[in-house]
Amino acid sequence: MGWSVRLRAAGAPLAVRPYRLHFAARMLSWTGSGVSSIGLAFAVLYIGGGPTGLGLVLAAGIAPQILLLLVGGVVADRWSRARVMVWTNAVSALAEAAAAVLLFTGSAQVWHLVAMATVCGAASAFFTPAAGGVVVEVVPAEMRHAANALLKLGQNTVKVAGPALGGVLVAVVGPGWVIGWDALTFAAAALLCARMGLGPARAKIRAGFVADLREGWTDFRSRRWLWVMVLQGSVVVPVWLVGYQILGPVYGERVLGGPELWGVVVSGFTAGLLAGAAVALVWKPRLVGVVVCLSTGCMSLPLAAMGARAPLPVLVSAVVVAGAGLAVSMTAWSGLVQERIPADRLSRVLSWSTLGQLVPVPAGYLAAGPLAGMFGVRRVLAAGAVVVAVAVVVPLLMRQVRALTLAPSPVLPAEELATAPR
Repeated sequence: MGWSVRLRAAGAPLAVRPYRLHFAARMLSWTGSGVSSIGLAFAVLYIGGGPTGLGLVLAAGIAPQILLLLVGGVVADRWSRARVMVWTNAVSALAEAAAAVLLFTGSAQVWHLVAMATVCGAASAFFTPAAGGVVVEVVPAEMRHAANALLKLGQNTVKVAGPALGGVLVAVVGPGWVIGWDALTFAAAALLCARMGLGPARAKIRAGFVADLREGWTDFRSRRWLWVMVLQGSVVVPVWLVGYQILGPVYGERVLGGPELWGVVVSGFTAGLLAGAAVALVWKPRLVGVVVCLSTGCMSLPLAAMGARAPLPVLVSAVVVAGAGLAVSMTAWSGLVQERIPADRLSRVLSWSTLGQLVPVPAGYLAAGPLAGMFGVRRVLAAGAVVVAVAVVVPLLMRQVRALTLAPSPVLPAEELATAPR
């Protein structure tokens, strides 16, 4: 296949109007998220919360997702996914706006940010399975890999400069501004989602809520490759989030010297995500199980670099490689799940999958501060690197995981690309 055909096929999903609106809404929201992660971390540190306070805030964002994700999956399979995305974006906008006002006035306390994170986490529990099912609903099967890669590329393009900008904004004007910007982007995303025009789920609802929930669980547990890879994620995800979101900013403050240089590190990670998404846009791997595992293993590199107190250029290089690996892994994984799970059960299966990876995260967040105080930040980071490396290798010992493949995409003739549904 020539490069001109590859590039034309890669952009084909943008010809579909609901996908364009979905893409634009996600891009807007990501412009806020790109800076707000830095703003939230240093907001907690600046008001005296420390690593333990930051762990509480981050845990508060995860806990509602654990409690409500399964409900969100059923709701997304039953009702209009676009409408679910409208309301969840609107709720998040209101919560972030309230937190920004408290920070502007100097009256914010840790519990205020915990409350904001709780509301946004609850909204995310409904948004995540709804958004995960939109691609299957609005683009044909032959465009799904490109649609997933475009979303990942768009996300990382918008966010690549966000963390560095967030670090500068926090240092110059304070974290309230970056959280306020996030609120505005949530509101704009809600307006775009309202124009997608998607109706209720096409599947016929033949049973009640509990039966729908049970059907999603049955589909999930019947696929050994799926729950094994989710178990891998249940180890890698909390270890990575603890090391990167909690201990990383602490490392940046104590070792690198402040939010500006830590913002550079985070920008290196998003630059890697951008590079990996660009690769995924034109490369669809066949041995997706092997690619997902090996790409995920790159996430051990930044933890190891911080544990060894490597020079800043080495740390930035490590996060670039980790970001690239994660982008390739996530794009390939999304395509595999969308290919193998029926569309009318996709949101429910995704909710079970996401839940399995999130359950251990709050415990990790809450343990991060005490562990760092007991053993030291760098030792905890080094131990995390070892855990990630081991968790990546174990699934590859299974033949079923090594044999996971994606079906090759058919080459669309030029006339079909030009007449894609709008």
